[in-house]
Amino acid sequence: MAEQTVSRAWIVLAVLPVLGCADAQDAALARAAAITDGPCTVLFGLPNAKTGLTVAQCQPRVDCGGRQFVPPIYTKVQVDEIASWKLLNPPDEVLIDPYQRPGEHLTQPGQVCAFVRGPAGSQSYSLQTFADADAAKAAGATLTHYDACGVCSPLVDLAVYMREPDLTDPVRQCGFIADKASSIACLQQLGFDLPCAEIWYFNTQNTRAACLDICMAELTAPYNTPDGGLNACLACDEAESGPIFKAVAGRTRRNTGLPSSICRPAAEVLPVFHTYQ
Repeated sequence: MAEQTVSRAWIVLAVLPVLGCADAQDAALARAAAITDGPCTVLFGLPNAKTGLTVAQCQPRVDCGGRQFVPPIYTKVQVDEIASWKLLNPPDEVLIDPYQRPGEHLTQPGQVCAFVRGPAGSQSYSLQTFADADAAKAAGATLTHYDACGVCSPLVDLAVYMREPDLTDPVRQCGFIADKASSIACLQQLGFDLPCAEIWYFNTQNTRAACLDICMAELTAPYNTPDGGLNACLACDEAESGPIFKAVAGRTRRNTGLPSSICRPAAEVLPVFHTYQ
């Protein structure tokens, strides 16, 4: 299918050797400085048959507006290795619905979440929020996503996003389960750690309450409209549930540099290279 065919030029760029995280990001920024500014008319994503856009409209790369970023293709071996790291400071569970206390979940612009290597010889790490990317680099930490660390920042949750570029239907099906414990267990079966599954649960419940009629009408609609916008259900979820989800989860695909089958404006995508050692 045309929607599932990635251009040969992108493949050539994507299989270039991956440098260490800090070096790769520095190199990407240096390359961006040499690019002629152009309009960001192509969206960022990995379109499939449900997206509603072609690869002429949406591609897993950014090359516009003075920015260039091509996320590597992470192999199953690499993803499994990322998921195998042991987190020394796991996040607390999300036991209280954060949508009932929105004022307690605010983001601080510029912050980043970084990987801090554990004791030598161990496959362990900690996550730490830094004021900005420069502060993380100065501390010898490795950027894992932009914005503060949250309950979906652990590498095990990153691995889920790497393995599954389209989580829309699986998450929706889990959200249809009436029993809270069973719904969260369904989300965990997708690979999410418990705290991340819990914020996903509260997200689905808030969207269900705020957007049910809209989403039922859009149940089989393509993710993106012909002009590249989100369908009405996804737009409602973004407006009603997105800000709190992002603040609590920490990690999203866009601030992690990963494409999904929901195509997004290139300006929203931040470059991150995932090499942990």
